Amino acid sequence: MKILIAGSNGMLGQDLNNELADDHIVIAATSKIMDITNKKKVLKYVESIKPDVLINAAAYTDVDGCEVNVEKAYAVNRDGVENLTIACRENDIPLIHISTDYVFKGNSNTPRLENDELGPLSIYGKTKLEGERTIMKNHDKYFILRTAWLYGYNGGNFPKTMLELSKNHDKINVVYDEIGSPTYTPDLAKGIAELLNSDKYGIYHLTNSDSTSWYDFAKLIFKIADIDVEVKPVTANEFARAAPRPSYSVLNNEKWKNNGFTPLRSYKDAIKEYIHLLKKEEN
Repeated sequence: MKILIAGSNGMLGQDLNNELADDHIVIAATSKIMDITNKKKVLKYVESIKPDVLINAAAYTDVDGCEVNVEKAYAVNRDGVENLTIACRENDIPLIHISTDYVFKGNSNTPRLENDELGPLSIYGKTKLEGERTIMKNHDKYFILRTAWLYGYNGGNFPKTMLELSKNHDKINVVYDEIGSPTYTPDLAKGIAELLNSDKYGIYHLTNSDSTSWYDFAKLIFKIADIDVEVKPVTANEFARAAPRPSYSVLNNEKWKNNGFTPLRSYKDAIKEYIHLLKKEEN
């Protein structure tokens, strides 16, 4: 199968390439190769490649940056997605698109279902929701995967930040009143691979199993890494950031399981693998 990956140099994009390259022909398209905000070039490029499926891992994901660079956020997360969707429709190509928990208000205390009420709090969430809507408006063959709290080897992320901070700090402040499911991008890539031969189109939630707070996740990271550092719990309001975050970001993965796809392992097992990989690289 020939697979075109938009945003192939991102954290998830690189893991998708690693996961799929052995069994498929993978066309890795960075923004330099295919600028998704340029409709004419997108249509021409997709037509020239003629992939069997297109995976969109491209996005403007700087949540706080989106509050400042609003035009860029909409250009990439809405208009760019529309361009890819139209290219897929015109060439009869299924689209796999990565979305986010930020499309919800995050004011509940039960895991979010795919059809729950939407209400993004931030520009990032609003642009990602618009991206979802333009897909549903313009194409029939799509998978929209909402995921959350991504981390992986090939990009900046929360575990890596915690480990770096611990090198120069004895005490680290971490938010305790935001709950979610940390999701390891190699695991997410394995889940996405299951969609390649499926026609069970629609919106799905997919994260690593179980949930935690940023505070408890930080403590687990230091425990696994055997690092002695004091983790101090603070509220989200105390931790000044430009964009508001959902206080509860847990996504219900039952639809994914009920459609015959493999649930992802617990975040606790995934973070152990990740920390051990980082430590191995250091030695």
